[in-house]
Amino acid sequence: STHKLCRLDLNPEPSSYDTAVLTYENPWTIPNLLCVCRILLAPFLGHLIIQQKFHLSLALFALAGATDLLDGYIARTWPTQKSALGSALDPLADKILISILYVSLTYAELIPAPLTALVIFRDIGLIAAVFWVRYKTVPPPVTLTKFFNPCYTTAQLKPTLISKINTAIQLCLVAASLAAPVFQYTDSILLQCLWYITAVTTTASGYSYWHYGRKTVQVLNTRSPS
Repeated sequence: STHKLCRLDLNPEPSSYDTAVLTYENPWTIPNLLCVCRILLAPFLGHLIIQQKFHLSLALFALAGATDLLDGYIARTWPTQKSALGSALDPLADKILISILYVSLTYAELIPAPLTALVIFRDIGLIAAVFWVRYKTVPPPVTLTKFFNPCYTTAQLKPTLISKINTAIQLCLVAASLAAPVFQYTDSILLQCLWYITAVTTTASGYSYWHYGRKTVQVLNTRSPS
């Protein structure tokens, strides 16, 4: 069911949305729960890396990757399991996992600090942008309860192609870095090349969101007044 709350001007241009409507959405879907599990697993995985328990870390990272693939498969296969919340929660879970792992791997001297700083800087910028979009699309008066209520969706994220590629490359670097001490190739030139590739795709991904702006966000449940 939908609940019309108020007019909300999202864009000063003539083609702006005129009315915002909040739609109730069930947040308790299997993909969303898998995303939450991935978020909860991230700090534990980071602790294992700091403790240099790389065999177990690699196994748990594979498990986290499996949940990522599984939640995407379920959302695509069963439309009732797909949600706008999931479109935001899935990349958020990836960003939390990646940020914690990059910091931990930098502490373990497996990923250079400048690369980790670049990754985290980009993710902080994207998360800040998501919060801004949420603030602008929640009909006033904006309250904390309304803002953080996962049952009501106002926008859906549309990641760019380079962003999807970048996430895959960032996760590949994590896997390769975790495997490096296990299989003893920490000084591999190929691993170092992957550092530079990751830096390039991370920068390109951040630029793509800045360049395309509004095209990466679909505002939901808006209609012009009759």
